[in-house]
Amino acid sequence: MKKMISKEIVFNQLKGKLVVSCQALKDEPLHGSEVMGKMAKAAFVGGASGIRANSAVDIEAIKGYVDLPIIGLVKRDYPKSDVYITATRKEADELIGAEVDIIAIDATDRPRPNGESLESLIAYLKTKGQTIMADVSTFDEALKAVKLGVDCVSTTMSGYTPYSPQQCCPDFILLKRLVDTLQIPVFAEGRISTPEDVKRAMDIGAHAVVVGSAITRPQEITKKFVQSIQSRGDKQDEHTNGVQEQVRRIN
Repeated sequence: MKKMISKEIVFNQLKGKLVVSCQALKDEPLHGSEVMGKMAKAAFVGGASGIRANSAVDIEAIKGYVDLPIIGLVKRDYPKSDVYITATRKEADELIGAEVDIIAIDATDRPRPNGESLESLIAYLKTKGQTIMADVSTFDEALKAVKLGVDCVSTTMSGYTPYSPQQCCPDFILLKRLVDTLQIPVFAEGRISTPEDVKRAMDIGAHAVVVGSAITRPQEITKKFVQSIQSRGDKQDEHTNGVQEQVRRIN
């Protein structure tokens, strides 16, 4: 069993490094704790310095494959709430039992399930001595989370709330504002798709960078390659139609 270590040591281990998010939901081809354990091992072999993982069962499996800091969360849907990342004390207790190094929680300004509040969840985790990562979508959400006592923030939710920037690329603007303002570690996460994105986030000053789909979701990676072929076909059709029209006019 991997023992928990202090947040100072964890943050030092992750500083300037890559964290790989190893997650697969029930409707995804790679769903399964054993698969996620092997995915984490592959990330470790590739040089990852930390893992972000969903559910206590996956986390336990991953610990059997790698000895790396783990950012844990539990994704669970609740009626009448869009908050699904470690939304309540129930999910927090599951992660406490799994002895993760950092617990990631949704820290957005959206109604939470079961009448619970962000304030009460953070206070509860602090009484348990847990290191807390606030997944935020805006600058103001980050400031609020810091005041409530979180230990680090991540740009995870930018673009995934209706009031945050809706864009296909990482929110580097939010990242820079947070890095320039906060005195606690700021993690870059969300739509980071290329090594160039990682380098830019590091250059801005991210404490660490979390990459998920671009590494651990082969169906999404495959889709990008297929779309590039389809896009090429569309351009060829446009070119052919253009040539045919020129010929028609000449004739």
